[in-house]
Amino acid sequence: MSFDVLQDQIKAKKNPTAAILGAGPDDIPPHIFKQHTARYGETLEAAAEAALEFHLGLIDALADIVPAIALSCAYFEALGWRGMRALETVIAYAKEKGLFVIADGKRADLGGSAAAYSAAWLGETAVGGSACPVFSADCLTLGGYMGSDAIKPFLKDCTERDKCAFVLTRTPNPSAREFQDLVSGDRQVYTAMGDLIQRWGRGTAGKYGYQALGAVVGGTQPSLLKPLRRRLDKTFFLVSDPAARGGVSADVRWAFDELGRGAMISDSRSILRAWSKAGGDGTNYQDAARGAAEQLRDELRRLITIF
Repeated sequence: MSFDVLQDQIKAKKNPTAAILGAGPDDIPPHIFKQHTARYGETLEAAAEAALEFHLGLIDALADIVPAIALSCAYFEALGWRGMRALETVIAYAKEKGLFVIADGKRADLGGSAAAYSAAWLGETAVGGSACPVFSADCLTLGGYMGSDAIKPFLKDCTERDKCAFVLTRTPNPSAREFQDLVSGDRQVYTAMGDLIQRWGRGTAGKYGYQALGAVVGGTQPSLLKPLRRRLDKTFFLVSDPAARGGVSADVRWAFDELGRGAMISDSRSILRAWSKAGGDGTNYQDAARGAAEQLRDELRRLITIF
């Protein structure tokens, strides 16, 4: 299964980090942005070309440090078809570099629409007698609160094509409590969602024991991780934004099993924006991103031993 591929890469690099990429115009170093606006003017084409150059440069800087990237699709969609063309190129380049690619699109729909989303991100689109891959990500984030009808088409592609998906479970945003923390019977809603994810993925476990459907859990609420890991023993976790409050909590270790497996930490976009925090004009953005990735990796290594 695809989570086996991800876990193998985490073990090889001793680093359970997914670098979040997906830049708006203000995230791109000025010298890159100006180069493309000089050619195309202040247009979507210029922004897309600048984003493409920036992301390819980041991948070059990070490929030997992080096992995975999580691409925030919204920032590419905001640039129209030119942005989506750039995203397709970024995904292909990342895979050439050996990175595991998570498309953070939070897709959710029903019936044929769900199947079409799955074909676009995880599968293939039929064109006459040919089957054409589209974005070909390794993994996709999903919204599961519409129920199993919204998940089954994606799970089908996951099992048939050695892919995987992370389903939103307990998200890190403050207003998540308005719905996800409500009590339903003897469980909170996010716990019920976690139970459903593990039930939906039954029969898809790979060599490490993790099923094809994982769970997005917010690292801003680290106290939730230990009981969720105990409850969802076959579910791979994507722990989002654990450093959003100024540092990675030691409690993040509870997202992992006793062998340091079964979880991936996303980086709160600190790697993407490292150049702006370092000062200067951004010409050193690759070194800044690399330094931020190494710092997060080393911080996690002090908390987690991966076997």
